[in-house]
Amino acid sequence: MKNLKGIFCLFLTLASLGSLKAQDADNLWAISIGTNLVDFSDSAVSKDLGGVLSDFANYGDLNSVPAISRISVSRYLDKGFALELAGSLNNITKDMKGSISDVSFFAVNLAARYDLNHLFGETGWFDPHVQLGVGNTWVDEESSFTVAPAFGFNLWFNDQVGLNLNSSYQSIRLGNILGEGLGSYFQHSIGLVTQFDVRKDADGDGVYDKQDACPNTPGLVAFNGCPDADADGIVDADDVCPNKAGLPEFNGCPDTDVDGIVDGKDACPSTAGPKENKGCPWPDTDKDGILDKDDACPNQSGPKLNNGCPWPDTDADGIIDRDDPCPKESGPASNNGCPVVLPEELQTPASFQLGQSSLTPATKAYLNKVVLFMSEFTDVRLAVQGHTCTIGSESENEELAVSRAAAVKDYLVSKGMDAGRFDLEGFGFAKPVATNDTAAGRAKNRRVELKVKN
Repeated sequence: MKNLKGIFCLFLTLASLGSLKAQDADNLWAISIGTNLVDFSDSAVSKDLGGVLSDFANYGDLNSVPAISRISVSRYLDKGFALELAGSLNNITKDMKGSISDVSFFAVNLAARYDLNHLFGETGWFDPHVQLGVGNTWVDEESSFTVAPAFGFNLWFNDQVGLNLNSSYQSIRLGNILGEGLGSYFQHSIGLVTQFDVRKDADGDGVYDKQDACPNTPGLVAFNGCPDADADGIVDADDVCPNKAGLPEFNGCPDTDVDGIVDGKDACPSTAGPKENKGCPWPDTDKDGILDKDDACPNQSGPKLNNGCPWPDTDADGIIDRDDPCPKESGPASNNGCPVVLPEELQTPASFQLGQSSLTPATKAYLNKVVLFMSEFTDVRLAVQGHTCTIGSESENEELAVSRAAAVKDYLVSKGMDAGRFDLEGFGFAKPVATNDTAAGRAKNRRVELKVKN
């Protein structure tokens, strides 16, 4: 007994350093090898509970053998339950009345065991259990059927090895070998226990080969051991794109721009677009807000009312044809795009004295009317053209013609007209409107004409 107590204390110390996993679905099998102690009682629970408890606390009549004397094998079932088959032998030298001659002892028990950690939660290295079993006990040539409730615990050193301690109460009925009135015995056991699993998991993914749909490739429990490399929830075997996370509707392939077209068939996988354009957005080349597919002039900006084409401006006067009453004749906006014509009263040229560029009162009166005309048509520009008769040299007349045109311009500017609205031209006597052979003809040729520049 002293040796057993020493071993027990050593196992408790080692167990406190150990790991933490009770027998479960990952460790279906466990084997325990150790020794057992038998204590016979003449009391039975049904008749003398106090006597039974008194015998349990009395260690003076324990029977043991100095060798391995108990072996058990257990198989985990489910939800904390396991089934245990145990066999034990002993040498009976003591009964409840004292020493007796050596009597052989052999017992076989089949018990259902329940792991209390499954009920209360994992407690690490300490793994208590209760069990209820039936069996048969042989003492010499006599035998008895037994019903055996028990309590015990494992103290795990690591995930596979631990120390097993167990105490069971066995109800028996034997003859006179151990005396009359024998009602029960206690069996205490202590031994090393190891748990293991004979099932194979070739790929080490936690799914045993028998249940593993992909036994040679590490996978996930959720997919019966098959892999999902891109973690998109679609097992690789069913995933057309196993290395790129995708969508179930595309058999595991991605749709990056979420336009409903799988990337592999999308000409623009990063930019959403319609199926009609192979997943690319319709272009708007001329940036007029009208997609090329709907734009009659995709390379020229234009309004939607004209199907994306610019409105025509045939006469290039800045007023589109649809708003231009004179689409084929250039004219200013102040005249709605039609050419401006000098009123008839302004079509008579301004006259000048021979060799002079100064303005006569009549010419000033004429130019005042020109001011009114230019004020009405604010975007009209005038060509101011100076002319002379043939008296004098050509160079003198060209200079005089420019001087006359400048005098007209200066007067109009003095009346508030913008100087930029005038273009000066001097023709000398190159463009006569009458003969230079008569005084009357030469008087008509000494002039300044105004031409509207539309």
